[in-house]
Amino acid sequence: MEFDSNSIQTSNTYIMKKLIFCLLGWLVLSPQSTDAFCGFYVARADAKLVNHQSEVILVRDGQRTVITMSSDFQGDVKDFAMVVPVPVVLKEKDIRIANQLLFDRLEAYSGPRIVEYYDQNPCYADRHYSALPSMSMSRAETLDMVIMENAEELGVTIEASYTIGEYDILILSAKESTGLKTWLVQNGYQIPKQAEEVLDPYIRNNLKFFVVKVNLEEMEALGFQNLRPIQMEFESDRFMLPLRLGMANAEHAQDMVVYAFTRSGRIEATNYRTVKVPTNRDIPLFVQQDFGRFYKDVFDRSYEREQRKAVFLEYAWDVSPRANMKCDPCVTDPPVLADFKEAGADWVSGYGPDSDVFFTRLRVRYTRDKFPQDLLFQVTPNRENFQARYVTRHPAKGDLSCAEGGRYINDLTRRRQKEVDELASLAGWRSADYNNYIYEFMPQEWIPNFRERRNEVLPLWLKERFPNAPHWLLAIAAIVGLLAMGVIAKRFLKPTA
Repeated sequence: MEFDSNSIQTSNTYIMKKLIFCLLGWLVLSPQSTDAFCGFYVARADAKLVNHQSEVILVRDGQRTVITMSSDFQGDVKDFAMVVPVPVVLKEKDIRIANQLLFDRLEAYSGPRIVEYYDQNPCYADRHYSALPSMSMSRAETLDMVIMENAEELGVTIEASYTIGEYDILILSAKESTGLKTWLVQNGYQIPKQAEEVLDPYIRNNLKFFVVKVNLEEMEALGFQNLRPIQMEFESDRFMLPLRLGMANAEHAQDMVVYAFTRSGRIEATNYRTVKVPTNRDIPLFVQQDFGRFYKDVFDRSYEREQRKAVFLEYAWDVSPRANMKCDPCVTDPPVLADFKEAGADWVSGYGPDSDVFFTRLRVRYTRDKFPQDLLFQVTPNRENFQARYVTRHPAKGDLSCAEGGRYINDLTRRRQKEVDELASLAGWRSADYNNYIYEFMPQEWIPNFRERRNEVLPLWLKERFPNAPHWLLAIAAIVGLLAMGVIAKRFLKPTA
């Protein structure tokens, strides 16, 4: 098959082109220098690259950090480049190419999931009960950075040059930001408006610049159709992820998923709140058919509820090879020794206590105004299991004409009403749209009386004013109103002396 840059851009053939967007190599800097550490994408003048979402694998062991990053981008791959500030000239052995399949496996395994339960038929003697996992959420020419004749005049120096996999990598140094920006522009690249002002602090701190471009000839020879993630390893006493420079050319809020492996326990942010996403909630059975939209809405509401400035925990579990249970339920196979090795958790080599490993999955949506600082992390001793898990329950099958069956139908209807109310609370889906689901198994002649009994405690004006509000919320509002009226009456309607 003929290989050219346009074929890479065709969505039917090359989907979700990935590459890292930032690096933690600068973590040895002083605290005064850690405001905005991240790489930015650089595009030719006629190209447009937009970074929307990224995935990061972090391994933290003592002061050793291994980071593997993969980001979605839009644009022609031949025009892609990445610039990242780093504290030293990285050696070739510190840079590796990772497999995108590792991200796919970790995403499928740790993602939010639905669990299904099956009701017993109360009219049958041979009852059974089971739980099954359902689903998880679930991804030509070499463009050389040549040294311009006036590079020395611009104060730009090529410190090192590598070709690793399908990437040409340069390590640059510069004397001042204007010279570096001019050098990039002269090589045909459009620089984000904010780039020059953020380049200057790195240059003043004597940082180098890690520049990556795609070598299409190598990509063709290797037979890869998609850009693969890059992995880097370094020693640092600081454990963080940069955010701010990654927003230099971002048009929208950025989403990032972090998969972290440590020896001891989960990782948490230290400069932003780490909160759990809602979990273990009973939701309607039909959500299975639209689980992706459901969880997106759940996360969006949680994001707004936390004022858009929290880091969300989606999964935390001991996944050591010797651990018997690694999820409840598991929707795919847990990570194996090969996965740990590829991620950089090289201490995991067998089934003994020295191979203990804890897996944390975090999600963060960040914008410039709500995340003014880079993410600072700590490894905690917390080994509590957690997962984003949503429960659906199948109704009993068969004849329900016995006395117990009648009571079961009443209970089922009440349960489904609670599920629909929960759906409204979690995802904002209108509970009034799902009456057919609520009363699916109830005989038609029972429905009016059931509705009357369910609503009889609510004031009529409250039901009429808020017809789409969950029943439980209206009940609370009615109780609070009555209590408030009692307080007012007690205070202002005292008998005169």
